[in-house]
Amino acid sequence: MTADTTPTLAALARAATVVTRHGVTLAVRQAFAEDEDTLAAFFDAVLPEDRRFRFLAAAGHLDHARLLPMTHVDHWRTESFLAFDQASGELVGSAMLACDAAMETGEVAVSVRGDYRGQGVGWALLDMLALEAERRGLDRVVAIEDRANQAAIDLEKDYGFVAHGVEGDPHLVMLEKRLG
Repeated sequence: MTADTTPTLAALARAATVVTRHGVTLAVRQAFAEDEDTLAAFFDAVLPEDRRFRFLAAAGHLDHARLLPMTHVDHWRTESFLAFDQASGELVGSAMLACDAAMETGEVAVSVRGDYRGQGVGWALLDMLALEAERRGLDRVVAIEDRANQAAIDLEKDYGFVAHGVEGDPHLVMLEKRLG
């Protein structure tokens, strides 16, 4: 299929089906304002340490202000995806791509429910984010991780990200992947 006839992720986002490398079938779509309660319940079910890693701060129940940037996006500079286990219908993953104003760099963030870790959900969502970043013409994607989040750092390195220190904060690492 040529590039001009390949459906874009944005065109598929509302109904994309993704099978992880471990055989979990995900229904992935864009997040919208009406998903706030579902997303709040998802993050309540995410392990406390994983919430801390995602938000780089202690985070209990996420309130409206914290959920707003994940549910009210412009669907171009910022995109938020929800991944549901197709078998159960449960939300098992959340992924975001936030691009800079110049549309050169996008920051990615992925959260996976604890009982779905190790099943390829994070890898599949990271892959989707990278493809979407390429489709939008970005030069690179970055992820900011707590150095203690070794699982995410290893996953991103396996995916081709290169680690760099974050000036002024020895607790964080920036992982970068060049696109194109």
